[in-house]
Amino acid sequence: MPIWKKPISVDILTQGNRGTAVEHLGIEFLEVGDDFIRGRVPVDVRTRQPYGLLHGGVSVVLAETLGSCGAAYATPEDWRAVGLDINANHLRGATSGWVTGTARPVHMGRSTHVWQIDLANEAGELTCVSRITMAVLAPR
Repeated sequence: MPIWKKPISVDILTQGNRGTAVEHLGIEFLEVGDDFIRGRVPVDVRTRQPYGLLHGGVSVVLAETLGSCGAAYATPEDWRAVGLDINANHLRGATSGWVTGTARPVHMGRSTHVWQIDLANEAGELTCVSRITMAVLAPR
């Protein structure tokens, strides 16, 4: 059973992130399932750090994007979800290709959501695991 409370699709997510850091970094939304969002970021000149690896901050941008979008679309119409905390454990570097992230809820409460975001390289190896806590705000 889908968790979404607002209309959601790859196109809706893409359009909603036009002109933002998401677009600037080349992040693409790939798939929306019943209980997950999947997206990816290229490992290229926009996203590498000086040692040629995907910048850890870019991994966190991908994770926060996917988790925040998940929470935002899993809340009722007119409700908002805003970030409270995010953490990331960088497990393996990526020097080329794409890193793909999948966000799934761990907890969806009345006032908070917790989302787990797993990032993997093209070989399917985990590069980063992240968790974001979102505050769910009622309409004003």
